[in-house]
Amino acid sequence: MQFQSLAEFFNMGGYAFYVWLAYGVTFVSLSLLILVSSMKKRRVLQEIASKVQREERLAQNRSNRS
Repeated sequence: MQFQSLAEFFNMGGYAFYVWLAYGVTFVSLSLLILVSSMKKRRVLQEIASKVQREERLAQNRSNRS
């Protein structure tokens, strides 16, 4: 598909609303997916770090009792 002008490109042959809406929904959906995934990853890594610290404290307490 060839467009003669920039305005014609943005008009998308009369289907601009649907085309740009589809791009917008896709962009927002992918952005939210990336944001939520990174937040969950950070939370999981924090939980793992706290569990490792807890295990180290327990091991140290066990060795101090012996």
